[in-house]
Amino acid sequence: MDLGMRIEKALDVALAKAEGTDCPPKLAAALRYAVFPAGHRIRPRLVVAVSEACGGGDPDAADAAAAAIEFLHCASLIHDDLPCFDNADERRGKASVHKAFGEPVAVLAGDALIVLAFETLARGVLADPLKLGGLIRLAGQAVGAPGGICAGQAWESEATVAIAAYHRAKTASLFAGATAAGALAAGAEPLQWRDLGERLGEAYQVADDISDVAASPEEIGKPCGRDVALGRPNAARQLGLDGAIALLERTIVEAIAAVPPCPGQAQLRAAILLETKRFLPAGLVRRAA
Repeated sequence: MDLGMRIEKALDVALAKAEGTDCPPKLAAALRYAVFPAGHRIRPRLVVAVSEACGGGDPDAADAAAAAIEFLHCASLIHDDLPCFDNADERRGKASVHKAFGEPVAVLAGDALIVLAFETLARGVLADPLKLGGLIRLAGQAVGAPGGICAGQAWESEATVAIAAYHRAKTASLFAGATAAGALAAGAEPLQWRDLGERLGEAYQVADDISDVAASPEEIGKPCGRDVALGRPNAARQLGLDGAIALLERTIVEAIAAVPPCPGQAQLRAAILLETKRFLPAGLVRRAA
């Protein structure tokens, strides 16, 4: 099955569990609205790609981990857009969840997706308690405190923060969780895969900073200029556009070099190179070239 189709099927099957007849209709609709149609699905694609590169011996565990990581990501987007944080009206080219369904339902939809992520892991990895425990730990570390995406969001409430620490928690933590989870799903040692995820996460955040400064809302499907408006650290503002693009290119090279030895090392490196070309909108890629 095509990788993209495999991920969409895993998400649809898992989400259907939360949309049962007992679920309040607005909440059920908000959950599906937040997850579909697809964004780039970079994080779940990374889970499955790493699992396959490590031998792909347990596709059910890989699919469960991929769906869980994407549910956690979608939950973070719902909460990030709320009036108490970014107050964003648009996400993925359509109205943000709180604009479409109201703030109370949006908060609950984000909470429900977080819980669904861990339920999905429990269903998909039930036959291997040790693997399940490890995947739950990795997911929890990627989203919680002290260094997960919740901590990354919390840094925005502090008076000062180093941009590297901010990016590491806000973005790189979930990428590192994705690569480590993919390895563990295949029965490989997960810790040696964290460096790859952290570097990819840093590259993605730098690209996001560049887009926030230099892209249009139509290109990225969300408002631009939010970092300036909200006083957040931004690599493109600190380094200049050329400096940020150079950092992005250097970090991608470092990420590709960080792929550990595995049966599919060459294929994974090629896939990462292709995937990272999507980090910037096509118009910015042409300007950077």
